Amino acid sequence: MKIWFDLSNSPHVNMFYQLIRELEVDGHVVIITSRPLANTIALLNQKGLTHTQIGEHYGKNIVKKIFGYPIRVYQLYKFLKDKKIDVAVSQSSFHSPVVAKLLGIPSIYTNDNEHAIGNKAGFYCATKVFIPETLAINKIAKNGISSSKIEQYPGVKEGIYLWQKGIAIQNERKKNNDTQINIYIRPEPQTAQYYNGKKNFLDDTIIALQNKYNIIILPRDKAQSEHYHQTKFSNIVVADKPIGFDEIAKKCTLFIGAGGSMTRELAILGIPTISVYQDELLDVDRYIIQKNLMLHEKALTPDKVEAFLHSLNNKQPDLELMHKGEEAYKLLKAEILKLQYA
Repeated sequence: MKIWFDLSNSPHVNMFYQLIRELEVDGHVVIITSRPLANTIALLNQKGLTHTQIGEHYGKNIVKKIFGYPIRVYQLYKFLKDKKIDVAVSQSSFHSPVVAKLLGIPSIYTNDNEHAIGNKAGFYCATKVFIPETLAINKIAKNGISSSKIEQYPGVKEGIYLWQKGIAIQNERKKNNDTQINIYIRPEPQTAQYYNGKKNFLDDTIIALQNKYNIIILPRDKAQSEHYHQTKFSNIVVADKPIGFDEIAKKCTLFIGAGGSMTRELAILGIPTISVYQDELLDVDRYIIQKNLMLHEKALTPDKVEAFLHSLNNKQPDLELMHKGEEAYKLLKAEILKLQYA
């Protein structure tokens, strides 16, 4: 079987990497398309995944996004029309289900962001829609979208690709005798269509803590990297190249995330996590917070960081969502193989 994955944002690389490799070992042919958004291209190259870059990202400007959307749909269709694809798979790629429809092939579309405008095209055109159990079907099955093609999977999206490595990472963390406190910070997704929050709102907290803790900034793009290279941030580390997820997870004492998948990834691995997301929370984030796997603090101060660090003494990680992830992974793989005959 020939399977097309559109990996159009950096979180998609981690989500599908293991599944892609497993499908290849099973004898299937995988074709990957990508676009230059955040760290997507660098991560694909880092993991050795062969891909073809199609289109570009049009930033936060809604007019550019509207006009750019059909351009990339056409570019993908033109690239794939002679490739004899059997099934299309994507996470939050608003282009993939539409292109699959034009190609006349079945598609799986997964998403856990109920606020994303592009979901409408994905939900309408996909053969199968996968959503986490945290997202109610009635939020999706409306405006003519059939509930029969919607399936909820156990846990949260991040569990699908983290369950295989979670235990190993926790074992490595137990062996780590480093007494240094490493705080990794992922700033806000400034160019994302869904984000309407503040920019650079963590600056004062970072400056106040930089002389006491080892702070590593994980910028989303060149502009953020340049911002944190200012002299007022002289005692922090700015990761100008993507750091491997496993390396972060093994060394991280505290993760502070201003939105996106990485914040949830660290939380469900049982790693102390604070979300500082400024916009309306997704259902999946509320679910993780309710399970006490993550703290949400819109107005994070140095004192709140200190208090959270002190609260971590002898706290054991909760790995429930990793175990659910294994079930979800197997469900997704089975559905991909089933669609070959749809």
